[in-house]
Amino acid sequence: MLPECSCSRGIRLFVVGLISCVMELHVNAQANVGPHVHVNATPNKSSEIPIRPPLREVIVSYAEGNGKLQLYRVKTDGASRKRITDGQTNCMMPAWSPDHHKVVYVKQSDQGLDLWMCDPEGRSHKRLTKFEANRLPAWLPDSKHVIWMVSAPSREAKDPAANSQLHIMNTETMESRPLFGDSAQSRFSNAMPTVSPDGTKVAFISDRSGEFRVWVSNLDGSEARAVSPVAVGTDPDLKLPIEQKVPSWSPDGKWIAHWEGVEMIHMSPFTGISNPERDRKIESTFRICVVGLDGKKKRVAGRGDDPNWSPDGFLTRSFPDPRKGGANIMIDGKDGWQELPILPARTLRYGRFTWKP
Repeated sequence: MLPECSCSRGIRLFVVGLISCVMELHVNAQANVGPHVHVNATPNKSSEIPIRPPLREVIVSYAEGNGKLQLYRVKTDGASRKRITDGQTNCMMPAWSPDHHKVVYVKQSDQGLDLWMCDPEGRSHKRLTKFEANRLPAWLPDSKHVIWMVSAPSREAKDPAANSQLHIMNTETMESRPLFGDSAQSRFSNAMPTVSPDGTKVAFISDRSGEFRVWVSNLDGSEARAVSPVAVGTDPDLKLPIEQKVPSWSPDGKWIAHWEGVEMIHMSPFTGISNPERDRKIESTFRICVVGLDGKKKRVAGRGDDPNWSPDGFLTRSFPDPRKGGANIMIDGKDGWQELPILPARTLRYGRFTWKP
């Protein structure tokens, strides 16, 4: 994970805690490989997968030049770009509500990372939390409640997920509480939530089995189970643990995509010890996996980070791309992986994106 506002793995700005700096994304720049993983979430009369996903809208966070991360509303062909935040502070990790009317996002200040909310036109900005390390909001289907991760404050450049818990808020009444009611759950770190399409379950990462793995439970934390088995728990060359992060639930509710690999905290920027060869080896482990809710049919979609699903079931992944001079986002289609041109060329800092439902 990235240091506070350095970059994004999508959080892993995500190099998606943050998730703020693109060139730190967990991804291999030459990784345009992997099986197609389109999920037809809403079957129609035709069984054909479209050659290219239909034109849609997204809200994406990125910085122009050396500026702040801002939210932009844009068509998926890169047209009709409109900034919806004020440009004064970093804004990232947007989530568009299922009813289309609200956007919740993370805004950085000198006091911390807080949740804010606005409408998709960039009006009526409202602060939801105060002075904490809040990340990765996700809506429930009612477009009223959000779930997110709260990390314990730390001045160290370490993984924000390492000391985090999930919270839930009613955005109308501003009432909030820990998501899991059982106090035994807080003995473990629980982070990076994604809500099932029917709103009855949550997928998240937890270290309750040792290393971070993707877990699925009921909203109250009951009946929790790990869903994505790993062949080996330690990279045989690096002798470092394999972890899983940033789960993303497919719109038909049948699949979970997630990042898997050796964490960035073992790379030179975080250890303070320069070792370019080791850094390259660590980066080569970054991959996006897709797995069924029963833990079966797991497959590697390709190298990269920050998986996301379009409303019609197309998978995306992100990575720094030397050809673009910055971050790139790819989307899977019938003819293979294609660029999703929502980021300008030479975008060096990227803070995730969200689809219009």
